[in-house]
Amino acid sequence: MKISVIGGGVVGLCVATVLAERGQEVTLFERAEAPGPASCSWWAGGMLAPWCEGESAEEPVVRLGRDAISWWSERVGGVVLNGSLVVAPPRDTADLRRFARMTECHEAVDGERIAELEPDLAGRFRQGLFFAGEGHLDPRRALADLVARLQGLGVDLRFGTDMLPQDAPGDRVVDCRGLGAAADVPDLRGVKGEMLVLHAPDVSLSRPVRLLHPRIPLYVVPRGEGVFMVGATMIESGERWRITARSMMELLGSAYTLTPAFAEAEILETGVDARPAFPDNLPRLLRDGRILRANGTYRHGYLLSPALAQQAADLLLHPETEPEFFHGHNRQRRSA
Repeated sequence: MKISVIGGGVVGLCVATVLAERGQEVTLFERAEAPGPASCSWWAGGMLAPWCEGESAEEPVVRLGRDAISWWSERVGGVVLNGSLVVAPPRDTADLRRFARMTECHEAVDGERIAELEPDLAGRFRQGLFFAGEGHLDPRRALADLVARLQGLGVDLRFGTDMLPQDAPGDRVVDCRGLGAAADVPDLRGVKGEMLVLHAPDVSLSRPVRLLHPRIPLYVVPRGEGVFMVGATMIESGERWRITARSMMELLGSAYTLTPAFAEAEILETGVDARPAFPDNLPRLLRDGRILRANGTYRHGYLLSPALAQQAADLLLHPETEPEFFHGHNRQRRSA
């Protein structure tokens, strides 16, 4: 089949990759000139942490997210498999116990073990959880590597082209526009996230570290060469451009709690975007004539996009199937 994919964020690139790997003729349309800050995929933490996400996410995130680790490792560079570390100040040990109850595949660690894993945190935390099977990637490198892979697979990449799904050529169209499709996708909402990119050459972390906090659970993800992503808020809002002073202060304050060495960090970037989400915070595939809408990865874009892409390809190539994320016909959903 000739298939058009609309949207060059992580979902669209994954869908195009899976379809091309299955031998389909794919054209990808993206209105931006290249993957960049206009997409929430650009600002993601890039944590491949399905077991950690089990603390608050639905079961499919854990189950399908485990397969995402190998999917990304086989297709892009820079995937680091050093696990994830979760810590909490002594006053928040109850939160750490709750986190442990809600998750699996972790090892309880004491202060000595935390210091072995992350020497910069020595003496700062008495208890934590180590998820050895998890990893992380740099989203910006991952997006660029997928683009290069698509070029090698012969996909027709049309960046800088604004295309509506109903106008796209081909036998089938996959709409992967995220919040850009809100007018056409019932129940889709935005969940705002704010994050910082810091340069802290005096801080050395080899894996994502999550700090449990009563207001903003913080994560810090190393990007290499003293650069760290610090995030992220979750605000029920589709507003995509403005970071608040309160959020910035709380993110910086939490980073300082993790290690005071962040006090000397340089703020390289502030990032704000809204993640597309459905009421159950799980993705959906919706049929609308020849258009298949793939959307709603919420805060799990890099964990769930490979599975969503594979299910979209299954549905396109075998229309009689009903993949897990398939929610029927878009028009029927609107009239329901």
